[in-house]
Amino acid sequence: MLTEPTLDKLKELGLFGMADAFLEQGKQPSTTTLAFDERFGMLVDAEWLYRQNKRTRRRLTEAKLRLAQASLEDVDASATRGLEKGTVARLATCSFIDEHLNCLVTGQTGTGKTYLACAIAQQACRRGFRAVYRRAARLYEEVALSRADGTYAKLLARFTRFHVLVVDDFGIGTLREPDRQALLDVLEDRYGRHSTIITSQLPTKAWHDYIGDPTIADSICDRVMHNAYKIDLKGPSRRRAEKQEKET
Repeated sequence: MLTEPTLDKLKELGLFGMADAFLEQGKQPSTTTLAFDERFGMLVDAEWLYRQNKRTRRRLTEAKLRLAQASLEDVDASATRGLEKGTVARLATCSFIDEHLNCLVTGQTGTGKTYLACAIAQQACRRGFRAVYRRAARLYEEVALSRADGTYAKLLARFTRFHVLVVDDFGIGTLREPDRQALLDVLEDRYGRHSTIITSQLPTKAWHDYIGDPTIADSICDRVMHNAYKIDLKGPSRRRAEKQEKET
């Protein structure tokens, strides 16, 4: 069999997964006993998996998650943490994205809010959804710059294309008038169309007062709260616990 010319043609056609599988089959004498349709099916499966993995890597790179290795499988779900296993299991299916629901994760610093948000977003990427991560302060800066250079509409349209938007560390620092309006504009475009995950040290009942402007606060809270999973993480700082474990 002229293996090299076949491999070259497969690669020229962009069938890299199939090329690697074809080469591997040649190293496995047992595959010669398989029928043609079985071997061909294995090659097609290899190409499909290669492309799926490539798309997943691209989505994860695009998401720019703060904790890129976060995984729902590693999330500590327990009643003492305020996180039920059933809730984690439901979030893992990503059905909330299809239903355009939000997820609000609150709790004191170090309780794992960012980890959980990134783990959910990573799961979404692996399930074929597009996700993107922004710290709240960075989101406000990005919006301000887009207003200055005339690309505000394009930026809002870009955020709307993501199935999942993670807004991390909401409620830290003073919320200025342009920041309030920016957050409202982003959430308004996503309302009823896509899902937003927000993490905050502030309990959700304090968000209205934190936002300040009653009209804008009503609009923001209405768009994120009534159709959301609400998770209030409890317990001591996990960062402190991990540090102590490393020192012992």
